[in-house]
Amino acid sequence: MTRMSEHDEDGETGVVVKKKVKKPSKYKVLLHNDDYTTMEFVIYILKGVFAKTTEEATAVMLKVHHDGHGVCGIYTHEVAETKMKKVSMEAKKNGHPLLCTIEPE
Repeated sequence: MTRMSEHDEDGETGVVVKKKVKKPSKYKVLLHNDDYTTMEFVIYILKGVFAKTTEEATAVMLKVHHDGHGVCGIYTHEVAETKMKKVSMEAKKNGHPLLCTIEPE
């Protein structure tokens, strides 16, 4: 909660207005399995874009491989969208059809 106060000409506090600050919505960033993107490239993406350790990246990569998709992280909409675009650009640059999407948590 933020407090805002109004001051009169003498610098005295008059009215205190309380304002509730709404937490931003969170979004999951997902990677989707395909038959062409290598497991090594997925790990490279997870480590580079999502700052995963090798162990964390391997676990997410295996989830993508076995379940068809995996969650890379949960972020505010702007951050999730930026990461999704970064993955798509990196995949395209390296000749991989890796699909990255976002969805509300």
